[in-house]
Amino acid sequence: MTNLTEKEKMLAGMSYNSLDKELCEDRLRAKKLCKKFNDLEPDKFEEREAVLKELFQTEQSCYIEPNFFCDYGYNIEIGKNFYANHNCVILDVNKVKIGNNVMFGPNVQVYTATHPLDAQERISGIEMGYAIEIGDNVWIGGGSIICPGVKIGANTTIAAGSVVTKDIPSNVLAAGNPCRVIREL
Repeated sequence: MTNLTEKEKMLAGMSYNSLDKELCEDRLRAKKLCKKFNDLEPDKFEEREAVLKELFQTEQSCYIEPNFFCDYGYNIEIGKNFYANHNCVILDVNKVKIGNNVMFGPNVQVYTATHPLDAQERISGIEMGYAIEIGDNVWIGGGSIICPGVKIGANTTIAAGSVVTKDIPSNVLAAGNPCRVIREL
């Protein structure tokens, strides 16, 4: 496995060098597309949709309110009827799979990226990333943070301001920091 590119290591959840030339170019591409999207006039629906399709490298439509930011875009897989309110951030150094009929409140942040605890290793540019999966019919309340490696089951509601550090099952209301199941739905 030593012949893997840094991008392949990144997607495999291994330690990788975030300063790799290919990854830097891919991030720059995503940042330019995010800026283009965020700068469009509010009534430019078709143009906004076209930029998002290019960013996510998909034909799947979605509705995202500006401002929106991500690292790569191509690691984000969005189901049908996805809606994200203003100021969504998805750090997609690994796969982010979002199911059908998912809604994000404002300021939702989804982080696949994480860093070594050792300071010397961290400042060297080494990172890791762990995939996130959000099931169908999930509502994530405003200001919530979804941490690396988390899976959220279908038909679940995450209350506003929650910090999701562990998997959350299907059909529940969960809330808090750290987020925990409050009750079944």
